[in-house]
Amino acid sequence: MDINKARSYFPYLKSGKIYFNHASTGPLSQPVLDNINKVVYEKSHTNIDEYLGLQSVIKETKSDLSDLINTTPDRIAFVDNTSNGINALAMGVQWKKGDGILLNDLEFPANVYPFLNLQRIGVVVDFVKSHDGIVTADDVIEMIKPETKLVSISQVQFLTGYRADLEKIGGVCRERGIIFSVDAIQGLGAVRLNVVRDKIDFVSAGSQKWLLGLQGLGFIYVSKELQEKMIPANVGWLSVEDAWNLLKYDLTLKKSADCFQGGTLNSIGIYALSASLKLFKEFGSSQVEENVIGNSAYLITKLQELGIKPVLAGCDFKNIAGIVSFKHDESGKIFEALAQSNIHCAVREGMVRLSPHFYNTFEETDRIIGLLQDFI
Repeated sequence: MDINKARSYFPYLKSGKIYFNHASTGPLSQPVLDNINKVVYEKSHTNIDEYLGLQSVIKETKSDLSDLINTTPDRIAFVDNTSNGINALAMGVQWKKGDGILLNDLEFPANVYPFLNLQRIGVVVDFVKSHDGIVTADDVIEMIKPETKLVSISQVQFLTGYRADLEKIGGVCRERGIIFSVDAIQGLGAVRLNVVRDKIDFVSAGSQKWLLGLQGLGFIYVSKELQEKMIPANVGWLSVEDAWNLLKYDLTLKKSADCFQGGTLNSIGIYALSASLKLFKEFGSSQVEENVIGNSAYLITKLQELGIKPVLAGCDFKNIAGIVSFKHDESGKIFEALAQSNIHCAVREGMVRLSPHFYNTFEETDRIIGLLQDFI
């Protein structure tokens, strides 16, 4: 698939809108819309109880997700959002008083509050201090203590766009017997993830940003070794092995990650994600990553030429994904000026945040740069 065909799948582009806000919410593509409309029609006209069809789509979607992060489908479970995915980890690990968790001071709250909630039982939470908007792998490793039981970090930081060296952190965590957790919502769909190479034990992500799906659906990855050490805090009728023996009441949990799926799933969200993942497969995950990094690098270069210094200026490509942020005294006015020109970005913590995806173009970046000249 070439870039022009990819762009033809996004209806909003016909309006002249430039959307550089995928770090907030991704737009729905036509294949996603078509799949949603098909399912809604069937549920209202023909195949109202589509349970068997849904099971097939669930299986296929988990297979596509597992390919995306280099695991097997049995290690994937659907959740409703990233926060509750991380809560499954936080509440399922068997903690002792004095156990340590290592985070950093640039994490989105979804990757903080589930762990802070454990302070009430004596777990100690430490924060790595960022420097100029960046937390490196070395910064994290240097803060690990003998009592550290878990390290959690975002694949890509929501505010600055810095992409962590997960392989380096994961290697140290594995050597020291530390659980390594990754919040991947700002990475998956933009850049690839390899849970085997990076020795990741747990991943949580939502589908509504770079994966271009719907809000209200996410997924977790749990390694077999970690799951065997966890006791799920929330179980339901679909968590058990013999679920359809309805009156048996045998609490023998499934050995797969499905044990974290206690009940009814977000079927529309799964149908939407299924269609979106097919679009990524058609374009090619390596080409998606190449385009995302290329768009980000071009944007960084153009901002620097304008006299604006993004947080990631000077960073290696391996530390860049889809988010480019910069501080400005008039960030609010920049946001409003861009919005008036039908250009969509975000302001977070006083930073202008631009987040182009694989189908965005250098020409769109040039239009943004032209408007930013008025603020220099």
